Amino acid sequence: MNIGVSSYSFSRLVNDGVMSQLDVIPKAAELGFESIEFAGFTLRDGECALSFAENARLTCEKHGLAITNYPIGADFIQGSNGDLNAEIARVKAEVRVAHVLGAPGMRHDASCGFPADHPGATSFDAALPRLKEGCLAVTEFAAELGIRTMVENHGYFCQDSNRVEKLICAVNHPNFGALVDIGNFACVDENCPKAVGVLAPYALHVHIKDFHLKAGTLPFPGAGWFASRAGNHLRGAIIGHGDIPVLQCLRVLKSAGYE
Repeated sequence: MNIGVSSYSFSRLVNDGVMSQLDVIPKAAELGFESIEFAGFTLRDGECALSFAENARLTCEKHGLAITNYPIGADFIQGSNGDLNAEIARVKAEVRVAHVLGAPGMRHDASCGFPADHPGATSFDAALPRLKEGCLAVTEFAAELGIRTMVENHGYFCQDSNRVEKLICAVNHPNFGALVDIGNFACVDENCPKAVGVLAPYALHVHIKDFHLKAGTLPFPGAGWFASRAGNHLRGAIIGHGDIPVLQCLRVLKSAGYE
């Protein structure tokens, strides 16, 4: 496996002005990572995503870092003011950015769910046909540019392993798969190694994440903690310091042939 880092891991430093997003690249190389992904861009005034992507690609080449993925936000239900075709077009424009960046893959979200005033059914199954339409249109376009697209177990509504698998099987396209985040399953109270095993056959990219976990029967632990869907308590942890069985999840991925 190639061990990389996400630009998201440096986001506090970038947002606080301690370093620029381009500074992240030599720092990642210095720390010994083999690759990097760019989870969106922090752009300066007058800069556009395409020009930054070109600069980032050249800087990565200079420092010997492969670019593995380009995660971006999307919502095929509520995005672009609820206009599905407009949201598809917006996400396709991000595929062009990924192409300039030189990333072989792009993760986009599926949806955070229906708005509160939606008049009909609001289940995941009710959303599935629309999510399929959006994901399929994007991945067919991305395939022409040699970029694989994927959804992540992320954002509660499309976070459970069975929901992600349903979506991937509905889209049913060889260019479309999963970004498996081993820790995110805890946000919807799933057993992480078991859930990783469900999605491992579809994995195109992996995020390694760790959480401290406390039962929802305990008092709220305080600042920095957040609630799972079932009201358990989570807080981000240094890898290996938390309660996610990271090594077990990696073994599950390896046994499934993920490389």
